[in-house]
Amino acid sequence: MTEACTLIIFGATGNLAQLKLLPALYHLEVAGLLPAGLRIVCSGRSQYSQDAWSVRVREILSRHARDPLSTTHCDAFDRRMHYFRGDLSQPDTFRQLAELLSEPGYPDNQVFYISLPPSTYSALIESLQARGMLVEESAWRRVVIEKPFGSSLHSAQALHAQISRYLREDQTYRIDHYMGKAMVQNILVSRFANLMLEPLWNRNYIDHVQITRTEQLGVANRAGFYEGTGALRDMLQSHLMQLMALIAMEPPVSMDADDLRDEKVKVLKSIRPIETAKVPDHAFRAQYGPGRVDGAAVPGYREEPGVAADSATETYAALKLYIDNWRWRDVPFYLRTGKRMAEARTLLAICFKQPPKHFFRSAQMHRPPPNWLIMSIAPEESLRLEISVKQPGLEMKTRQISLDAPFRCEHHERADAYEGLLLDVFEGDRALFLRYDEVEWAWRIVDPVLQAWADEAGPIPSHPAGEWEPEAVKRLFDRPQQRWRHRLEPA
Repeated sequence: MTEACTLIIFGATGNLAQLKLLPALYHLEVAGLLPAGLRIVCSGRSQYSQDAWSVRVREILSRHARDPLSTTHCDAFDRRMHYFRGDLSQPDTFRQLAELLSEPGYPDNQVFYISLPPSTYSALIESLQARGMLVEESAWRRVVIEKPFGSSLHSAQALHAQISRYLREDQTYRIDHYMGKAMVQNILVSRFANLMLEPLWNRNYIDHVQITRTEQLGVANRAGFYEGTGALRDMLQSHLMQLMALIAMEPPVSMDADDLRDEKVKVLKSIRPIETAKVPDHAFRAQYGPGRVDGAAVPGYREEPGVAADSATETYAALKLYIDNWRWRDVPFYLRTGKRMAEARTLLAICFKQPPKHFFRSAQMHRPPPNWLIMSIAPEESLRLEISVKQPGLEMKTRQISLDAPFRCEHHERADAYEGLLLDVFEGDRALFLRYDEVEWAWRIVDPVLQAWADEAGPIPSHPAGEWEPEAVKRLFDRPQQRWRHRLEPA
């Protein structure tokens, strides 16, 4: 049984807490999965009385909960919560917080969830340590850190050096919410619970792998963050690199946290380094310009509020990577992400090689298309296998058909990624959280690209909002017949 604990959310009045954390906790309350005795301390700088905060939380839940609110569950959820107002830049705030947490009714086991900008991580953890709040004697302490963990290899190393003075690795939960998505976890099940795939899962049969994450949204009110981040740091270095590791990893000894993460690290360490002179052959970036999304005119990135008129921040990024190990040698992995694209979609597309001999050349003009295995993570949650069969009729002609399997039916229970990840934190299961060496090796992969882009002069390519990527990105493909898969259905 999960032990009782106190969850302290720093930044409880911010977007992440209101859009994801509080709704996730409420859904767990409804499902009866929260630990018995769990208390939730919501920390923020805004002035809220306890009653006013309860009203505010119900407003948040009414907008973001999956189902109409239950008065019974809202009341139970409200009884768990306490609003703590404090300025985290003031040492006295931590004295007051420590006094609150020592009161009866607050379990000694504590989870500190830092839902704040990354620039605050080090100072906040140091302040917790200064008040003795991270010391484990008769109870445990866990700290949850959101991405991004650093903005470069050097900054990630510096941040790790700072926080590791006060936290052990087993106390640190670096969260990547993609790892909590059911379809992402289904990558592991599809690979390791189905023996029919394993003999084909290598360089002998797979031509290339594509990992796509596109959005229709622009930067909205995040221009301040995005200008200093860009698509490569925001999505590729974290989410898509994790998806690649799950696709490419060897079977772990077990599903224990370190066994699973050991195999992911082996993949990242095996990625062929990108030499500075070869960055144009392996990386591409662009920026969305004015265009139309779903029929509505939208501004270009440089016209968004808070974006510099001469900004060189990429809103589209693509990488070609090779994993230099026995299984994947010379199989290209193509990763791409972009904002203001034609559709919002997360897709894993595995293209198989053509048969060594084409038996039906005399009967038709073109080779049959390759087989594809496609996993759609969003908006659909499904698996698709494309194979060639004979067309009906007397002639020996082939056509491609698909075997489609939806992952979720209407009656299946839905859960947000944060719900499972929060339960894992309470239970001390770190399998789906990033270990520091995973983070460091991911930065080692993209750092040469970031440095090369920083040294480039002149404007970067653009593409109209609402369309797919610029034509020039095709230069990354190894062979002319390779093409992007934009969606489940063939183009």
